[in-house]
Amino acid sequence: MQQRFAVLACTLLLSACAGYGGSNLKAGAAALPEVIASMGEPAMRWKDDDGREQLAYPRGPAGTQTFMVFMAPDGRLERIEAVLDMEHFARIKPGKSDKATVLRLLGPSQPQWTMYFKARNELVWEWRFCDSWSQMAFFDVLFDATTGIVRTSYQRPDLSGMDGAVPACGRQVR
Repeated sequence: MQQRFAVLACTLLLSACAGYGGSNLKAGAAALPEVIASMGEPAMRWKDDDGREQLAYPRGPAGTQTFMVFMAPDGRLERIEAVLDMEHFARIKPGKSDKATVLRLLGPSQPQWTMYFKARNELVWEWRFCDSWSQMAFFDVLFDATTGIVRTSYQRPDLSGMDGAVPACGRQVR
């Protein structure tokens, strides 16, 4: 009986997470209502002049990913990208990128991880992610608070594990 209950509980848990990253959606087939039914309401949306739309799905603070959903002008799913990785972080250019660019690239940071430092007139946004070594880490972007232009960015380990250790993410290292 206990084994049957455990299997049922695991099945329910896995089915509840099926739309977490949109893996159940098919590019070219899924329409916007299906995306929203599967992944929920996006945290942010952008509509381009050509009719394309981009939706941001941050899965923090406990999650370590943000998914960007790209919709074609005809309302069909083009692709879904997981964006909290080194490839996307490298696109942020100190002295050039601004807050709007960073939001469109990474999605919103968690409000509790947004800080303003008056003495430096600096705004810091932070995202939790799984680094290249399958360990929890934070990626920080520091902006000039007046201009909104990126000053710098960096990553650091998440030391929230037992005795200040860095927790593992549980994903496969490639």
